Amino acid sequence: MKYRTLCVRSLIVFCAASLLLSLLTGCAWFRKSDMTRATPEGLYRRGYEDYQNGRYKKAIESFERLRDEYPMSELAILAKVGIGDAHYSNKAYAEAEAAYNDFVYLHPTNENLPYVMYQIGMCHYKQMLSIDRDQTETVRAAKEFEKLLARFPDSKFSLMAEKMLRECRVRIAEHEFYVGEFYFKQKKYQAALKRFETINREYANLGLDYKVSAYIRETQKRIAQEKARKEAREAKEKK
Repeated sequence: MKYRTLCVRSLIVFCAASLLLSLLTGCAWFRKSDMTRATPEGLYRRGYEDYQNGRYKKAIESFERLRDEYPMSELAILAKVGIGDAHYSNKAYAEAEAAYNDFVYLHPTNENLPYVMYQIGMCHYKQMLSIDRDQTETVRAAKEFEKLLARFPDSKFSLMAEKMLRECRVRIAEHEFYVGEFYFKQKKYQAALKRFETINREYANLGLDYKVSAYIRETQKRIAQEKARKEAREAKEKK
């Protein structure tokens, strides 16, 4: 699991870097002198180099200036992606998500949309908590990956999203099992059974099937025993 996550992360970095490098090397726009000028090209180059060197706040400043001062420039669109990427790399995931969502709203047909949608999912993925804690971010990440898969099923980012979605579903299922097992130990069998049946119904084939089935059988057995004892007590009281 750790290896797969590392591979996905490396691929994201590679894809983002390739997009930016293709612009830098494939165009005659970027000359050294441009970096010192407040042109779209100079601002983008400055932001890009700051980003590459981990100066994320400075990168955001250059990208935002490009976006605001040259809104009609083709580079302004990429600068908007750069703003989201810089926030994301700086682990400011709420700000990154806001920037990516603005991009989706303003550029619904742009070719970079699959990447941006994937990154929105990753903003939530990066904030997921352990299975013994609230899984709101896990659920949100799963929903974003599902949106990407539904809209761009043939995108390379959908292939990556499919893997991340499975990880999210496993995490949610493990959380449900954790809660169910807690209820079982507390002898709250009806609540436990509800959790186990949810996993059995909605999260099959994720590696939990065998032990979930075992817990369902045992929980049903104990519910039946409790019912039998209750009926016996009631019958005795009527005598």
